[in-house]
Amino acid sequence: MREINLRYVDERYDEAGCLTGFDIHCDEDYNFAYDVVDDIAEHDPLRRAMIWCNPEGEEHIFTFADMKRWSDKTANFLKEAGIGAGDKVLVILRRHYQFWFTALALAKLGAVMVPATFMLKEHDMVYRLNGASIKAVIATSAGDIADVVDASLPECPSVEVTILVEPAGAGLSAFDADGTPIAADGKLAGPALSGPEGICAQGIEREGWLDFNTCVRASSEDFERVSTRAADPMLLYFSSGTSGNPKMVMHDSLYSIGHLMTAKHWHNVRPDGVHFTIADTGWGKAVWGKLYGQWLMEACVLTYDFDRFHADEILDLIERYQVTTFCAPPTMYRLLKQESLEGHDISSLEYATTAGEALNPDLFAYWRDVAGITIFEGFGQTETPLTIGNLTNSTPRPGSMGKPVPLYDVAILREDGTRCNTGETGEICIHIDPRPAGIMMGYHRDPEKTAAAMHDGWYHTGDTAWEDEDGYYWYVGRNDDVIKSSGYRIGPFEIESVLLEHDAVRECAVTGVPDELRGHAVKATIVLAEGVAGTDALTRELQEWVKTQTAPYKYPRIIEYVDELPRTVNGKIRRVAIREADKQADVVEGLV
Repeated sequence: MREINLRYVDERYDEAGCLTGFDIHCDEDYNFAYDVVDDIAEHDPLRRAMIWCNPEGEEHIFTFADMKRWSDKTANFLKEAGIGAGDKVLVILRRHYQFWFTALALAKLGAVMVPATFMLKEHDMVYRLNGASIKAVIATSAGDIADVVDASLPECPSVEVTILVEPAGAGLSAFDADGTPIAADGKLAGPALSGPEGICAQGIEREGWLDFNTCVRASSEDFERVSTRAADPMLLYFSSGTSGNPKMVMHDSLYSIGHLMTAKHWHNVRPDGVHFTIADTGWGKAVWGKLYGQWLMEACVLTYDFDRFHADEILDLIERYQVTTFCAPPTMYRLLKQESLEGHDISSLEYATTAGEALNPDLFAYWRDVAGITIFEGFGQTETPLTIGNLTNSTPRPGSMGKPVPLYDVAILREDGTRCNTGETGEICIHIDPRPAGIMMGYHRDPEKTAAAMHDGWYHTGDTAWEDEDGYYWYVGRNDDVIKSSGYRIGPFEIESVLLEHDAVRECAVTGVPDELRGHAVKATIVLAEGVAGTDALTRELQEWVKTQTAPYKYPRIIEYVDELPRTVNGKIRRVAIREADKQADVVEGLV
């Protein structure tokens, strides 16, 4: 083990082993691909970097030497295709191992990786390609995303190169009676592609597209280091905005080091462990849990290239690969609970984390009591790494985001910029004078939105919370989502958390609807658990449930039952869409 992480941080701890100081530093030419991955490859070549598998039965165990070799070959291919420093490359690769080859290769070239989800439609694609002046697209052949790209290209003159990846499965294969994946004529799938000879072995032809696998295999593995700067743009994400067009969040290379806080002190990743974060590579959560911090810790990540989430498969993977640390959104913890842990040996699991939505107390208690696992919550954004969290050696309070991490100076501020009192709701803000490692460079090509978010020495997150007397933060909601009713400021997050504790509720979103008397009334839009019917009696029961679990004025005066909630392409609930639909429908029925 190289203890690479200690090159870039100075840490301080208290007597209880809790982190109290975390200062980041690096050379001007720091580059994650060269200085972390290639360094490990040179000095500890057989150290495992990633275990990769798919439902078809294909499996690969990539060492850091493998990652260096394949990323060098990929970098030579992309360089030959005309991609170089500063070029922006849209990458849509689900959970294919080619994503990691590509991410490292683009970093080595000094190009900017722009990850995206495979769920984009044509108008989404056109906006992204033109908004960022994308030069090249690297996309999966799984699903219809290549069709979406082709349909968009006539409107997108900046795109010069399109590259297609054949994943040989991705969980989309049909299976015969013996459970063997059925591959297209002349192609292989499943166990036949396992092992070194199967890597990038399956080619594909499509008019106007280069074949990634074939070209990478044919490329040289000798690649000479390109000069890059840590302060140059490295990564661009389109934020999953809940209203309007998504913003373009630009990060430099220090963002990768910022995720040492995420991996080391929140995920509790160890060099001898196996970390499993469930996230598609189109989401920012993927680099939170499947790349930067984990490899800075010289740890192995597990990647499962699936299409549909099946709880039993995830539990089997934890057992099969002896996963030690695990991170998933609360929804997936709920699905794992519904599957029941009985019959699954997850004794290897030592640590679990979650973020992104409400983790209701009964789910926290279930994992603690049944699995012996405490789930540590955290908070961050596309614009940041982990900024608030229940770190290692801390004592989580169920429902709390935790405390600000030592890397950042975080405060809850009023609209006038003054600090809120204990228990007072305000906006979560991060001090940025000077801008610390990991915080975005700004919103690409949008100085007005950048100035609106980054001013007076603070980055304004747009998220609201309150702080208790012991320094724990409690999430309230997005600024736009806070409901002002009868003089109260009501956060949807708390009500959603309470509703999710009820057995009848599978998912929910809380919004405000106009009310002449109160200004706004609280509405809950609910997806019910399987087999449960939405009746007037259930509505009254849920309303009483909320009244008994939190302040009575917060209960939902309107409850609507739906089959599914509106979401962004990145999976976040679009409360704004519910509000807009209610406004058009002039919702008042059921107001009590």
